[in-house]
Amino acid sequence: MRGAGCRQWMLVVAAAALLGACAPSIMEAAPGTPAQAMASPTLAQPSPTLEAPGKQTEGGTRREAIMPAAPRPVILPTPEPTPDLDWRPPPYPAPWAIQPYDHFYFGRPIPSGEVNWPNPRYRYGSTLLGTEKIHTGVDMGASRGAPVIAAGEGEVVWVGYGLYRGWEDFTDPYGLAIAIRHDFGYQGQELYTVYAHLASAIVWPGQRVKKGEVIGEVGETGHASGSHLHFEVRLGGNRYFDTRNPELWMVPPEGWGVLAGRVENTFGRPLQEYLIQIRSLETGKRWDVWTYAREDTIHPDDHYHENFVISDLPSGPYEIQINFAGRAYTAQFWLEPGIVNFLEFHGRDGFDVEPAAEPRNLSQPPHGTSPSN
Repeated sequence: MRGAGCRQWMLVVAAAALLGACAPSIMEAAPGTPAQAMASPTLAQPSPTLEAPGKQTEGGTRREAIMPAAPRPVILPTPEPTPDLDWRPPPYPAPWAIQPYDHFYFGRPIPSGEVNWPNPRYRYGSTLLGTEKIHTGVDMGASRGAPVIAAGEGEVVWVGYGLYRGWEDFTDPYGLAIAIRHDFGYQGQELYTVYAHLASAIVWPGQRVKKGEVIGEVGETGHASGSHLHFEVRLGGNRYFDTRNPELWMVPPEGWGVLAGRVENTFGRPLQEYLIQIRSLETGKRWDVWTYAREDTIHPDDHYHENFVISDLPSGPYEIQINFAGRAYTAQFWLEPGIVNFLEFHGRDGFDVEPAAEPRNLSQPPHGTSPSN
């Protein structure tokens, strides 16, 4: 029994020695270190010869460096559109049209120094992705009490509540509104502008106003969330169903231009409330714009037949992207200042960028006329 016990004891010692040779060394904890903070005996320490996490080696396989502690979760920020610029150069003088089919006939209805450009999220033809009624104008987020000015000379034909139906109605969605019939028209049709959600009006029906004359103050009457000016351009009649996109009618800032386009599927049907991404190749700034929701209430331009417009873009090189049928389509173009730049998208056939029309020479009188003495 004694010899057998000795042999058994020797086997135990040998086994322990073998296990000790194979097991990794265990780091000794510093005084006061909790036991759970000690390195796990099942994890090897990172070797200086290992590649960085995810880096590909010459053999083509990936080797991951083992970290000595549990990695902390990485939270990536949600990408957000770059805020719209809060500064604009002064606008071109109105009227302004150096291309045959452009018609920048109106000045800005809010003076420079206030927010006098369209809200980029709720442009003409938008429903805010189905959350609102279709938008028949543009909203300018000027502060409450900011002056509202006539965009062109003409006669005031409406002041008060009830513009939508045409008779006094204090529940009217436009709130306190002013409408002006202008002294000039377009292609034989009358032009009107509308100024809505006003805090006050200082003109009366029948009064004649000049371009730039103060007619009221920005407010939030009617169906409005926060103070802003709702501005419309109407062609052919002073009705809710006669609107055109104001971004094609207001003069752009000097050195800046307008981009309009027609976005369709491969079969020629317009894509409604479809996201378009535009990026400046100079600054990296990005703009998002959506196509019109539908074309039964609002109307595209008679020449451009557009279903999206974005104004107030600095001139320069741009890239445009549309995701269609699981693929990203891109095109690059140069945006010219002071004009409407136009492009088309035709589904799987991609983009068609139209070159700018030859500008008219404004330094010479039109053909067949002579300068007045």
